Amino acid sequence: MAILKRAGVLGLIIAASAALLSSPALAAEDVLNSGNTAWILTATALVLLMTMPGLALFYGGLVASKNFLSVLMHVFAICCSVSVLWLVFVYSLAFGDGGSLNPVIGGFDKIFLSGAGLDGMVGDIPETVFFMFQMTFAIITPALIVGAYPERMKFSAVLLFSVLWVIIVYSPVAHWVWGGGWLAELGVMDFAGGLVVHTTAGVSALVVATMLGRRRGHPQHDRPAHNPGLTMAGAAMLWVGWFGFNAGSALAADANAGMALLATHVAAATAALTWMFVQWFHQGKPTLVGIATGTIAGLATVTPAAGYIGPIGALVIGFAAGVICYIMAHFIQRVLKLDDSLDVFAVHGVGGMLGILLTSFFAATVLDGLGLPGSMGHQLWIQAVGVGATAIWSGLFTYLILIFVRAVLGLRVSEDEEATGLDITHHGERGYDL
Repeated sequence: MAILKRAGVLGLIIAASAALLSSPALAAEDVLNSGNTAWILTATALVLLMTMPGLALFYGGLVASKNFLSVLMHVFAICCSVSVLWLVFVYSLAFGDGGSLNPVIGGFDKIFLSGAGLDGMVGDIPETVFFMFQMTFAIITPALIVGAYPERMKFSAVLLFSVLWVIIVYSPVAHWVWGGGWLAELGVMDFAGGLVVHTTAGVSALVVATMLGRRRGHPQHDRPAHNPGLTMAGAAMLWVGWFGFNAGSALAADANAGMALLATHVAAATAALTWMFVQWFHQGKPTLVGIATGTIAGLATVTPAAGYIGPIGALVIGFAAGVICYIMAHFIQRVLKLDDSLDVFAVHGVGGMLGILLTSFFAATVLDGLGLPGSMGHQLWIQAVGVGATAIWSGLFTYLILIFVRAVLGLRVSEDEEATGLDITHHGERGYDL
């Protein structure tokens, strides 16, 4: 009899436990994957490392010493400004529900991260983690454009332009591709930002450089990079951080993330060597700035493809990036004489668009990729539509934003300020006490 009573009590305990485990309060805990969450937390830190200090030092080493601090200030201030805007409403525009407008833009249902709390989930990671991971992408994208206008753009104009740009240019394109918008529905393949990050920033940089005009003495009397060592250190941080950028975009600690990491590294190394040898042949000497720039070209070009391709695709994409991005940098600076000062369009714009198009081929299983949803030709058409739409949107609205900023604040510093350097004239500090 006692045994039967104990069995009855045990049955009640089991039944109660099952009821509790199936309750909504514990459902979110069941879904959460601690391994994936830990990886995306790490990837978020790696991507922020790309901007500060990676991009800041990479760009800072390339300008004249009298403008070193101004470049660091631009990158730092953009990081802070975009972080606040992302929380207030830009994340909602990129990843919210836009209702009838959802193919074009998100809504305001996620302002101030509304409704996320501790239990909000995106897949099997907390929405707070996804929010932070995507924030780092929104931070680095307008910061990339800094390379188009150093040494000659007003700091107030930099701030206003960057704020308007992340709202009007970045958030809609992010929604189109990653937020369930029309390009996602079309089937565009952009694993980690060939369109969202590199095409938007690269095309916008070309517009900024054109409207702002050239630096004094460009290109006949260009000064060499004041500290190539800093540029190399920044490139190294970008390279390491890019593992979070690309492998983190798998949103899981799985085989897809591992292949994306492998492809990222192979493409970066191949592009760096290719750029170095092309420059050696073309200019007579291989430079530290050249091999560092080639690394970034390879990273930018493999970004949209990283999660879809295999090692062979990464090798070919890296080689293509080293050759084509080098040629475009020379063409823009020396033939067109456009002062895209730190080659943002040639490295990021051309690299991102090239990577988007090459994904159509190297994602195919016959070329060691993970597979295409249709034929190569059909996917190439979809990818080309994505490139065209993103380039037109970015170029047009960057132009309109600059028109507005020029009317309100002006864009360019005075000739005396440019000659003296922006470190002193705009920030009252010197990078070096020599």
